Amino acid sequence: MIPFNFEYYKPFSITGAVEAFQTARDLGKTAVFYSGGTEFITFARTHKLHADVVIDLKGIPECNVLELDENDLMIGASVSLNKISESGLFPLLGETVKRIADHTSRNKITLGGNLNSRLMYREGILPLLLADAKVKIAGNDTPVALDQVFHQEITLEPNAFLAQITVDQTYLKLPFSTMKRTRFSKVGYPVATVAALMKDEEIRIAFSGVCDFPFRSPAIEALINDTSLSTEERIEEAITHLPAPLVHDMHASAEYRRFVLKNLMTETLHALEATK
Repeated sequence: MIPFNFEYYKPFSITGAVEAFQTARDLGKTAVFYSGGTEFITFARTHKLHADVVIDLKGIPECNVLELDENDLMIGASVSLNKISESGLFPLLGETVKRIADHTSRNKITLGGNLNSRLMYREGILPLLLADAKVKIAGNDTPVALDQVFHQEITLEPNAFLAQITVDQTYLKLPFSTMKRTRFSKVGYPVATVAALMKDEEIRIAFSGVCDFPFRSPAIEALINDTSLSTEERIEEAITHLPAPLVHDMHASAEYRRFVLKNLMTETLHALEATK
């Protein structure tokens, strides 16, 4: 049970959601945008999150889109992970997100919720970084590049929210690899997740669970595509260019993460280089 009372709103337009948020703020109330709600419920129950007003985005049509237009795949931020996976429209994204939580939870967890998670993993963002995704932000009709608003996490103005993600169709059928390793079971927080795709004979690669934020690194990509080095040399050198220290926590030591990461990167390179 959530140990506090709150007002609940379910607007049916982006404008209505933004106005509800601003009205709450003007009245001195704490407001949050709500999509799947799994994290809100979890953190609220444990007194790690409090809100006077909850604004549910699932009634907004743009946030529920999952379709192809002439050039792009459009994914609403309120679309569930299972729906994305089962659609088969973007296999790299579908295979990556179907390893997040269990099947029942994925019926509730949305892509927007995963991308904005308070947890460090946010694995759904990896394929989007690799595919140069664009995002539609509430209040801005012009999509912007995902990497303009992603700096270790999604950073938006307080009254803004992620409404929709678009991916150019040319990325949807490229050769890819996505691998996740947990400590004990198939369902759990990753010791490491590695997602990659091959575009124009070059490997793009992104990581979660390794550092305390998900990332794609041009420096690492340059190294792993340097075929003058052996696979082992490329990986050893790439790991020295991680953007932050390896995570050391209850799920895995930094040294164990390094071991898992090396194995996943080796498997990834072998799989994708075989497609050339």
